[in-house]
Amino acid sequence: MMDRRGIIVGLGGLALLAGCMTPPPEPPRIAALDYAARRDGGHTVPAIPIDQIPDWLHRQVVPYETEAAPGDIVIHSENGLLHLVLEDGFALRYGIGVGREGLGWTGEAEIYRTARWPRWTPTPAMIRRDPGLERWADGQDGGPRNPLGARALYLRTLATGADEGIRIHGTPEWRSIGRRASSGCFRMLQHDVIDLHGRVGRGTRVSVI
Repeated sequence: MMDRRGIIVGLGGLALLAGCMTPPPEPPRIAALDYAARRDGGHTVPAIPIDQIPDWLHRQVVPYETEAAPGDIVIHSENGLLHLVLEDGFALRYGIGVGREGLGWTGEAEIYRTARWPRWTPTPAMIRRDPGLERWADGQDGGPRNPLGARALYLRTLATGADEGIRIHGTPEWRSIGRRASSGCFRMLQHDVIDLHGRVGRGTRVSVI
C-alpha cells in the first residue's frame, strides 16, 4: 500500500506536470453588438432588428482552421459567411449576402481601395437586367439608400490584376443577408461593414471559395 508520503509526492508531481501544460488560447473579445441607429459621416445609419436575423449570421468570434494568415479575409459563398482571420485559430465571422445564381465569383483577390459612403454606378449589364436602373447611369451619390451602403471595399483579382467589379459593401436591404440576392458582390449589414472597414485596409488578401 502507498504510504502518506508517497501520496503527497505523487500529488506534487501531478501539480508540477499540470503547471507545465500550456492552456488553450482564449478567444479574442469583441465589443458588444450594437445595431442601434447611429450617425456616421453626415448620414444616419438606421437601426437593424438583429433579432430578426438568424444567430449564425451575427458578427461573432469562432474557432477557424485555415492556411490563410491573420488579417486575411476568407469568404464561403455557399454558406453566406465572411471570415476575418485572427490569431490562434480564431476568426471574426460575419453573415453576408452573395451573388444570385450564375452571378457568383470565386478566386483570389486583394483590396486595393476603400471608401466611406461610396458613389454607386450600375454597370451596363446591370441596366440590361433591370432597365429601371437607367436613371442611375451617371451614378448615385452615397447615402443610406445607396446600394453600396456605408462602406465599400474594392477588389482586384490576383489572376488578372484588374478590377472585375467585385465589392464587399454594405446594404440597406438587411433582409438579403444570408441569401443569394446581389449582382455578384458581397453584401454586409451596414454596422458590420463599418466594423470590417475599420479592421482591414489596402493590400488585404481575400479568398472566395
